Amino acid sequence: MAIFTLIGIASTGVMTSVIDSNELSEERFDKLQSLQRTMLTIERDLLQVVPRAIRLEYETNEVVISGDKDLFDSEFYGLGFVRAGWQNPNLMLHRSTLQAVAYRVMEGRLERLYGNYVDNIAGYEPKVRVLMEGIEDFRVSFLLEAGEEAEDEDQWEESVSSNVLPVAVSITIVSKEFGEITRDFLTSVGTQ
Repeated sequence: MAIFTLIGIASTGVMTSVIDSNELSEERFDKLQSLQRTMLTIERDLLQVVPRAIRLEYETNEVVISGDKDLFDSEFYGLGFVRAGWQNPNLMLHRSTLQAVAYRVMEGRLERLYGNYVDNIAGYEPKVRVLMEGIEDFRVSFLLEAGEEAEDEDQWEESVSSNVLPVAVSITIVSKEFGEITRDFLTSVGTQ
């Protein structure tokens, strides 16, 4: 009886540790998938950026892309632009294929802001999609011109409010789980 009790206790301990490590592994995998979805979403948006300004409060505007500290009420940097490629088969929906998009960090969450129309009416609140949680920093910089000296870090601008699209956008995300992650994305200008 004592031998069977010891075997039962030992197997329970092993089984508990296997279950705990499996739960930890699944949690870590879910966070990694969230990071991959976030980077894919940002890449897809930036590859389809178009030189289209957003009309704000019924006033014309020449700015086609903007990125700066505290933009869109972000705790860190914010980024905003218009992208194409938003599917509207046979134009059946009452909207265009363009979409205004913005990124910001609020309460440690990286959020993607968007709306159904590029030029929304005054007082319209954008829809918010949380991409990642546990964000400790979010920075954006822009490569405005391509060339041999483009590899030099001095060519990257940290804040932009421009009427021309940059060649590339660099995004740095500091996360509690993954630390600092920097990705450089070519825009539609950079892929031509």
